[in-house]
Amino acid sequence: MSTFNITILGCSSATPTADRHPSSQLLHINENAVLIDCGEGTQNQMIKYHIKYNKIDYILISHLHGDHFLGLPGLLSTMSLNGRQKKLILIGPIALKNVIESLLEVIDTRLQFEVDFIPTDPNLSEMVISTDQIQISTFPLKHRIPCTGFLLKEVKDPRKILVDKCTFHQVPVEYFSILKRGKDYFKLDGTVIPNSELTSAASIPKSYAYCSDTIYDEDIIPYIQGVDLLYHESTFTEDLIKRAIETYHSTAKQAGTIAQKAHVKQLIIGHFSARYHNLDILLNEAKSVFENTLLAKEGQIFSI
Repeated sequence: MSTFNITILGCSSATPTADRHPSSQLLHINENAVLIDCGEGTQNQMIKYHIKYNKIDYILISHLHGDHFLGLPGLLSTMSLNGRQKKLILIGPIALKNVIESLLEVIDTRLQFEVDFIPTDPNLSEMVISTDQIQISTFPLKHRIPCTGFLLKEVKDPRKILVDKCTFHQVPVEYFSILKRGKDYFKLDGTVIPNSELTSAASIPKSYAYCSDTIYDEDIIPYIQGVDLLYHESTFTEDLIKRAIETYHSTAKQAGTIAQKAHVKQLIIGHFSARYHNLDILLNEAKSVFENTLLAKEGQIFSI
């Protein structure tokens, strides 16, 4: 069975609280570990929840507000100090590369591993990573500064070979790769063995969409349509909608509305304003529109 889960490391908005840290999440897709945003304190959260720094393959940064990336320089430094040698792929705003390189130069830190930087374009939707296991795409969000959402998907597995059936029909092993692509098998006497008798369908690929800081924006719906799990910021409750508009953030009810209109299977809300001590008020507001909503509580693991 494939692994696809998200660990919440930080769920606060710009101002942290005693028990809520700035934005950060860790996504596992089979063998791939993806850190999404890296607010202050992310290292400490990774220690707390027993996450190994050097297992991370990709780091995605949505935008350059401090609560989404200021934990990154320290994390990179710690990775280097701990002897990381594996290449890291860093994906984020084009200015991020200069910011990180300049800071590391000022503090006289030389990373002992390669960082492959892939810039995002906040005005476009692009496929930035495509391997035989994972696909990562970007899409535009509307915030006070350029901001990018991320769509992460499993790559669809080929059809699975039914070895007993293939043995019975004397299908040569060399033909298995063709069967996995959905082709029928033709015996020497002209008999056709349908692919459905020799293989079974692979599992449906899982998908996760991450909508960082954004004003309510229905333009994102085509990018997140039907995903298994959607994270959407919910900084405020509806009574502060004017404040949400002023700061280019969303309310919990608006996050629920996006989830409903995009026909996603499940919604996680996060990026909570520090003014809310009891998060149930935000949860209940989102659930009034989209019932299958959960809070992005730190340390919680969401599995698809």
